[in-house]
Amino acid sequence: MQIDLKDKRYYKIGEVAKAFGVNTSLIRFWENEFEVLKPKKNKKGNRLFTPEDLENLKMIYYLVKEKGFTLEGAKNKLKENPDEVFSKHKIIMRLEEIKNELVQIKNQL
Repeated sequence: MQIDLKDKRYYKIGEVAKAFGVNTSLIRFWENEFEVLKPKKNKKGNRLFTPEDLENLKMIYYLVKEKGFTLEGAKNKLKENPDEVFSKHKIIMRLEEIKNELVQIKNQL
C-alpha cells in the first residue's frame, strides 16, 4: 500500500479516503471505532487529518485490511503493543519499497 500524499499540515477526508482506496464512510467509521484517530474539525465540521492521524490510519488499514484482524483484534493490538505494530509495519513498507526497486531494475535489464 502506497499512500501518496504531499507533506501538508492537514488532509481532507476525501484526500485520505482516495489515498487509501476506501470510502469516506469507512474513514468516519474507523474514527468512531479507534481512539487513536482524532482528526480536527473546522467550523463547518469538516474533518482535517494530521500526518499523525495518517500514520494511525496506516496501522489500522494494515491490521484490518492486510492482516485480516477483526476490529476488536486491531483495537487490542494497537492498545497492548503499538510500538511493535508500528515497527513491523515500517519494516514491511521498507521491504515493499526495496522489492519495487528490484522489480524496476529487473525490467530495465
